[in-house]
Amino acid sequence: MWIDLGPVEQFTRQPLSHARIETAKLIVTYVNGEFGVLSGTCNHAGGPLADGRLDGEYVVCLWHNWKFTAEPDSGSLASRRMPCHATSARWRTAGCSLRRSPSRSARKHAASLGAETQTIHLSQLTFRACEGYYSKSAHACTWPCSITQMDPSDQMDRVYEAVVHWAHAIVLATPIRWGAASSLYYKMVERLNCVQNQVTIANTVLLRNKVAAFIITGGQDNVQGVAGKLLGFFSEIGCQFPQFPYIAHSLGWTAEDMERNVDVVKHSEELREGARALATRAVDMAQVLLDPERASHTFERGGRKAHRLAMEEIEGGPAGSLP
Repeated sequence: MWIDLGPVEQFTRQPLSHARIETAKLIVTYVNGEFGVLSGTCNHAGGPLADGRLDGEYVVCLWHNWKFTAEPDSGSLASRRMPCHATSARWRTAGCSLRRSPSRSARKHAASLGAETQTIHLSQLTFRACEGYYSKSAHACTWPCSITQMDPSDQMDRVYEAVVHWAHAIVLATPIRWGAASSLYYKMVERLNCVQNQVTIANTVLLRNKVAAFIITGGQDNVQGVAGKLLGFFSEIGCQFPQFPYIAHSLGWTAEDMERNVDVVKHSEELREGARALATRAVDMAQVLLDPERASHTFERGGRKAHRLAMEEIEGGPAGSLP
C-alpha cells in the first residue's frame, strides 16, 4: 500500500524535509537524486530530525548532535538506527512473544489482514535489568532509558523501537509462571517504566492511538490475575484495548500435566482460532483509532477466553441451548 506524501518537487528543494502520515512524523531525505523515508523523531530526546543536517550516511539531530542511520551495519552507531520505510503503511502490528504458538498464528493472521508485522522473542534478547534509578529520583528515570544510552550492547532498544515508534497494535504472549506472568515479562516492563515515567514527570505521552492485546498460556490457573496485571500496566503507558482483550489457555491447578502442556498448546486449533480472532480485534481497534472508515470487521465472540464451553455436556443439549 502506497500513501501519497505530496508532490515530488517539494522534497527535492533540500536534503531533509518534514512529512507526516496521520500522527506519524517522518523525514524525507533526498541525496544524489534518490529519496528515503525515515522516522522523523529523534530517539534520544524527541527532536525534529528534519530540522537537522546530513553527515555522510547519517542524519544529525540539531538538539544534541546525535547521529542516526537507516543502514543495518553501522558499527558503533548500530543502536541508533532509525526505522526506514520503503513503503508506508497506516497501521502496523508488533508481537512481543515469549512462545512460538499461538502467537505465531496471531502474527500470520494480522499479516493476512494487511498489517506489517514483526515478532520479538524476549528470550533471544540480551538486556540488563532495571537499575532502579526511579527509586533514587523520578527525574533519574529518563526516556530513552539511561541503560540503553550507556550500554550499546543492551538489546532493549528493539522493544522500545517496536512499541514506542513502530507498532499500532501490540500482541504480547506470556506463559503463567507460579501464578504470574513470566520473569522475562517483568524484566521487560520494569525497563518500560521509563515510558510511563514520562507521563508522570513530563506530561509526555509517548504511546498514542496504540492497541494492546494478550495471549496467556500455562499449566496453572490465575488467568484473570495475570491478565489484570497486563491490562493495568499497558493502560498506564497509554494503550487502548479491544473488546475481549486477551485469550488464555490453562489446565488449572487440579489438572496440571506439564509433560503434555506445551504440546497441548502447540496443537490446539481452537486456541489458534482464538489467537486469530484476537489479532482481528486488535487490528480493527487500531483501524478505528487511526481511521474509523477503514474498520470493516465485526467483533468475534469472546467466549471462554479462547475456548467454547461444552454446553452439551453441561446441559445435556447442543451448545448455546441455555434458556
